[in-house]
Amino acid sequence: MTAADVTHTRGAHMFARYAYAPNQLGYCGPAGSTALANGSRREIETAARQFTGAWPYLQVLSQMTGIDDPLDERIVESYWLGGGIGARLDPREFTTQLLAVIGPQAGHYWHHLTSRLADEAAPNHCFHVFGVYPWSRLLGKGMDEHPLSVLDNCRITWGTVLSTDGITAIVWRQALHWDGAALSLTPPSTQRVEARLTAGNSSADIADGDIVAVHWGRVCGKLTPEQAAALTHSTEHQLHATNRRLADQTT
Repeated sequence: MTAADVTHTRGAHMFARYAYAPNQLGYCGPAGSTALANGSRREIETAARQFTGAWPYLQVLSQMTGIDDPLDERIVESYWLGGGIGARLDPREFTTQLLAVIGPQAGHYWHHLTSRLADEAAPNHCFHVFGVYPWSRLLGKGMDEHPLSVLDNCRITWGTVLSTDGITAIVWRQALHWDGAALSLTPPSTQRVEARLTAGNSSADIADGDIVAVHWGRVCGKLTPEQAAALTHSTEHQLHATNRRLADQTT
């Protein structure tokens, strides 16, 4: 196996681990895809192409960076965590190319998908959660609990493993908070999450003290210090951009 093959395989498995939880909950991608749990690289790609949220980002990142494979590890990591190769791209050009892909698919509930998104755009999942999905636009309308819960579960969270039995884990992480005017992160607290990994990894890889990524209540994998820093930065950047837009909507 060549170095390129390894990068492509790792990227596909990383995509599968981060996409698995929302897919099993019925939110994204093909219904109950088994490929995300134990499929081959080709099977994972077939499933990934059916993620109408994530796949357009991978496509545009591939086109703009000149990396042929949308499931290249560098592209997948940059999409889920922020930073990396996506951080070098012009956000306005990225917005133009992204809207060219997702705009024709959007219904009337998505009237906010215009060039104005460039003011808060980033080529990563955090922007998709807060900027493209409509949930942040439902805050402050009298029913904040549900959209806040969706935003908090859908964003990729980082946390430190305090204990694990291989099936679940207790992680020390920051939750999302809405004070009626702005979004922020709370002081850290504990959360019990699913710890069994998929797509080439086992739960035995997770140990006390590890920093992990969590998506919809499931551990996606361990984070290096650099990855955790990128995820922290992309989250803080997106919260700032979202709060700026929410403040503008009330003035």
